[in-house]
Amino acid sequence: MDNLTGNIRTVDMMLLDDLFEMRGGYVLDFSDRTFGRFFAEELNLDINDPAYSKNGSSKAKMLRCFLQTVDNAAALRALNALWEYREARRMSFHADEKVLNAQGRFLQLIKKLQGADREESQVKPKPAFDRAKFAELNASLMGLASLAPNPRGYEFEKYLKRLFDAFGLEARSAFRLVGEQIDGSFLLGSETYLLEAKWQNEPCGVADLRAFHGKVEEKAKWARGLFVSYSGFSEPGLQAFGTRKSIICLDGFDLSEALRRELPLNIVLERKVRHAAETGLAFARVRDLF
Repeated sequence: MDNLTGNIRTVDMMLLDDLFEMRGGYVLDFSDRTFGRFFAEELNLDINDPAYSKNGSSKAKMLRCFLQTVDNAAALRALNALWEYREARRMSFHADEKVLNAQGRFLQLIKKLQGADREESQVKPKPAFDRAKFAELNASLMGLASLAPNPRGYEFEKYLKRLFDAFGLEARSAFRLVGEQIDGSFLLGSETYLLEAKWQNEPCGVADLRAFHGKVEEKAKWARGLFVSYSGFSEPGLQAFGTRKSIICLDGFDLSEALRRELPLNIVLERKVRHAAETGLAFARVRDLF
């Protein structure tokens, strides 16, 4: 049988299997985690939607099902993004092309899909995140600036809990222990992070950083911290704070840029954690990480 559901024929899928190294259930060099992240970050698509796992949960089976299920526009976007990634990876390793006339055959398939009529059985894929949510969260953040200083700090804490919950970080509101206030906590992966949130006119300095780091160090050894300062951190303060600390930092510009660029907060924080682990630095700007 030459045709599968959709406009991609069996012979076309055989080509894609070769191009994207899909034999044995794999897709290029993606892990399960990076495969999902690639579709989310590059395409705003949820490749882990159960609709694409009806033939199996391997990356190759999900991709084949995705291509045969979604409308041509989504399939074209995914194929072009995967081709771009494939070529960048191949060039970086100076690898020879293993598929005969790969680019010509791929472009022929793309041209065919561009000219094909959309079948009624095809559907628009589920997005990885809601663009309206990003716009609303960014507008709410900007709206806090009009508040008076006293209520603004409290509302900022409430906003951050809503922000964390929006990205599945299981946030907890501020709580008080003997002699100290904790502005909240959340889960990133399997790690618990304590939260320090400040909205003041001046950037936070080394005293603020050391005070929060001290709170974190007094807890369990596996506790970590996120310091959110809307006005940022002074460069001398960051230098004096030093490296190899158990906290990461986020400022107001980071928050706004992440929301404007539709970067999920959990991915932003994971990138900051990785940067801190690799460099020892507590703070790196979103614009430098993405």
